[in-house]
Amino acid sequence: MAERQHISSGSPYEPVAGYSRAVKVGNAVYVAGTTGLGADGKVIAINDPYAQAVQALKIIDRALQQAGAGLQHVVRTRIYVTDMQYADAVIRAHGEVFKDIRPASTLVSVTRLIEPTMLVEIEAEAIIG
Repeated sequence: MAERQHISSGSPYEPVAGYSRAVKVGNAVYVAGTTGLGADGKVIAINDPYAQAVQALKIIDRALQQAGAGLQHVVRTRIYVTDMQYADAVIRAHGEVFKDIRPASTLVSVTRLIEPTMLVEIEAEAIIG
């Protein structure tokens, strides 16, 4: 069995909910649903889905780097928005990062996320090599 590596971002939710920001098993990296939290653990850019998506993607990038991967290794993303009116802004942020990488991707609307001020959550999966 491949070694399992747990990667933490320091989110206050990780120890409470019992999850890791990312888990690396072999050459695969799975990044948990990631929102636009600042270094203080609070949601950034209230009412700005683009800025929240950009921040989530930066956190995903850091987690991938800790796992020895990068954005170029991402093969799949899942995007959750709390209102489809945010889709264009979030797609723009995603496209700025992934336009040449072009992972398989899904975008769905959900009723809400764990904090009402969170407008977007993004998951990513990467394969190294």
